[in-house]
Amino acid sequence: MNLLEKMKFSIDTMTMGEKFFASIQVTVLGIVIVFAALAILYFAIIIMEKSINNSQKSTEKAESRPSIDETVDLDYEEVAHREDENIIDDTELVAVITAAIASSFHIPIQDVVIKGIKHIQDPTPIWAKVGRIEQINNML
Repeated sequence: MNLLEKMKFSIDTMTMGEKFFASIQVTVLGIVIVFAALAILYFAIIIMEKSINNSQKSTEKAESRPSIDETVDLDYEEVAHREDENIIDDTELVAVITAAIASSFHIPIQDVVIKGIKHIQDPTPIWAKVGRIEQINNML
């Protein structure tokens, strides 16, 4: 007679060894059920993700290109600007921003125009910056 069937009726009549092996069978059965459910959920999520991505790709193809000027007008002398009485050459910054915009809008880099870069001050107080740095250093 199977140990699990014995457990249905009376566990008192089972020996200690039979109880131990029956408990291992129940544990293994529970683990198998949990992993089977997780596998089903995993494949369901993958199928849903693929179907959502396919529908997004079809809608992206239907939409027109984003409204970005189609001429490249990067004058490196114009890119250099004045900040705190010091002249800073931002050619690398312009290149990175141009690449990021082109990548996010899925358009060629030649179609992106950077007309100006405005540096803004970080509104975060110094004590908040120091606190973040300390937290990061404590985690390392």
